[in-house]
Amino acid sequence: MDLGLSGRVYLVTAASRGLGFASARELVADGARVVVTGREKESVAAAVDALGGPEAAEGVVADNAAPDTAERLVGAALARFGRLDGVLISVGGPAAGSVLGTPESAWREAFESVFLGALRIARAAADVLQEGGAIGFVLSSSVRQPIAGLAVSNGLRPGLAMAAKTLADELGPEGIRVFGLLPARIDTERVQHLDSLAPDPSATRAAYEAAIPLRRYGRPEEFGKVAAFALSPAAGYLTGVMIPVDGGAMQGL
Repeated sequence: MDLGLSGRVYLVTAASRGLGFASARELVADGARVVVTGREKESVAAAVDALGGPEAAEGVVADNAAPDTAERLVGAALARFGRLDGVLISVGGPAAGSVLGTPESAWREAFESVFLGALRIARAAADVLQEGGAIGFVLSSSVRQPIAGLAVSNGLRPGLAMAAKTLADELGPEGIRVFGLLPARIDTERVQHLDSLAPDPSATRAAYEAAIPLRRYGRPEEFGKVAAFALSPAAGYLTGVMIPVDGGAMQGL
């Protein structure tokens, strides 16, 4: 199926590795060009090279939490490629911890990055997107059910999902779609790190796999393909939804 991505331009944050990079790779594979971001110059440069170089990708070193990041990123897309057709807003996962054991400073720092930074980027993109544009949020299965040991994620991501749902209502009349993606156990460095925190990482992974109907962790490219489709014109009547990419792990509808 032709997704209609050829010649279109997308901004993908936190895309030097993990789910962001996997999504950018699938967009480029289907003919789109991308602006990718990350916090480290070297990793951003490596991602641009892996995506096909300057013809396909522009790299920007940026932190979602910085107040000027949103305008910088949208400006970079327009300056380099002359248009912006959509954004996929991803952030690094908050540190593991409990509600009682996580200091207030960590909650505040995560709010700036996970919640407020994401909204800034979405709002800046909404100012320039035309009819047919799309805004995607990479969230988490914690939107629907808490994940043990990830109190900050459990606290912030459901609120961001509801903000995204509200934004879909606000932008729908302009023909701009908004959606969220809810990954569960995708085999990224982030999930591998979380597993490594357990006393027996192998047993922890095996227990998670046993609870997933497909009996395995997802592959980053599987997530990336869903993201590319959801951003594309092929998904033109899809908005205001939260899409699980979880192998069936979440049991609710």
